[in-house]
Amino acid sequence: MRAAETLLRAAGGRVVLLRMPMAAAGGDDTEQLGLATPGFSDLVLAPCVFRKAGSRSELLVSAAAVQQMVGSLAFDSAAVLFKTAVGVMVGDVLLEIESVVPVESMGVAVCYRVGLQAAVAW
Repeated sequence: MRAAETLLRAAGGRVVLLRMPMAAAGGDDTEQLGLATPGFSDLVLAPCVFRKAGSRSELLVSAAAVQQMVGSLAFDSAAVLFKTAVGVMVGDVLLEIESVVPVESMGVAVCYRVGLQAAVAW
């Protein structure tokens, strides 16, 4: 896992933001009626390597960074973390998470390959 993290740092070591929805306020009437504007928090994911191939983009993310985030947010797994996320901010662009595949070595995830696509405009 440390070797994969070192390779990601050497190959660019980019920092991206994982956009997560904020928890709803239980006692707020506007929230219960759907009138409140949803809030989001951006969490730092690093080191990452971002590459774009045509209309498709891909992000390689350190498994150590993902595991730390899974633990701090009390999620069951990395799959739940990425399914909960709204998308990934790469620079000023929000990209939608299309797929997440763990890259394993000897049965242990060393990084995650995250398939990204342009977010649909509302």
